[in-house]
Amino acid sequence: MVWVKDQPFGFSVWKLTQAAAKSAGRAAAAVAASSRNVIRRIIKWVKLDNRLRQAISFCRATETHSLGEVCLERWRVIEVKDGEKLLPGLDLVPTTFNLVDLENEFTGDPKRPPYLVFYEQIAEVEANYDFILFDCPPNILRASQCGVFSSNEIYVPANPDALSLIGFTLLVEKLGKFHQLTASFRKASMGVPAQVQGIIFNSIKTGSDIEVPKMRMQLRMNQFRAAKRVAPTAKIFETQIRDAMIVRRAVALGLPVILVSQEAAENSQDSVINDYRRLAAEIIRQG
Repeated sequence: MVWVKDQPFGFSVWKLTQAAAKSAGRAAAAVAASSRNVIRRIIKWVKLDNRLRQAISFCRATETHSLGEVCLERWRVIEVKDGEKLLPGLDLVPTTFNLVDLENEFTGDPKRPPYLVFYEQIAEVEANYDFILFDCPPNILRASQCGVFSSNEIYVPANPDALSLIGFTLLVEKLGKFHQLTASFRKASMGVPAQVQGIIFNSIKTGSDIEVPKMRMQLRMNQFRAAKRVAPTAKIFETQIRDAMIVRRAVALGLPVILVSQEAAENSQDSVINDYRRLAAEIIRQG
């Protein structure tokens, strides 16, 4: 969970459309990457989406081990050949394509649904981290349910297009239904169910005019805020993530953007890396 002023917060990062999904958790990576230069926090990134290529089997690991055991030092990621940790504050709980099969193959105890078990295991290790990020696929199936149930905040990366507007509308509706269905499993210590805190526009191409789609998204956000279906402070974030070749290269290499280019060392340089840093800082201020 996120710890701010001694209060626990957890948040999910949601992707609305196929195009936004290609971002592969860039908003989560923004906080993770900034931990080395700006925020300096201990972070766990729980990959609930099934698009990570270089993944260990989260499902297989948790058959005999708790989530806390999976996240021991040996699972920490991104190191050089001699074992030096390049991002020592980042732990990763990845997933595999096989995770999607759980929708049809897994039959658990209805009195202890998967999201409740997941939350209980997250609770065992949350004190070890300043932030726990859940990178969710664009649905409310089992994997996303685990992230949403364990979170206190939801952030939505989106492309400035009509599909993201439709996706955001459906997301808010499905979140409301999920919270109603899971209310009996929540504890008072968990606080209120997670609500959307904001939308983050990403993959913005140079020279693109996004004022019209931004205005439409803002109108929908205002409607949901008035109906108390999103957080009272929910907004479209001022920080926008530009489209950049270095991001696609980082995805291909399986590395955070901050480790791919020497631009990362130039805090004053105007680049997508600093977009991520500004976004991380804005999320912190929002919390």
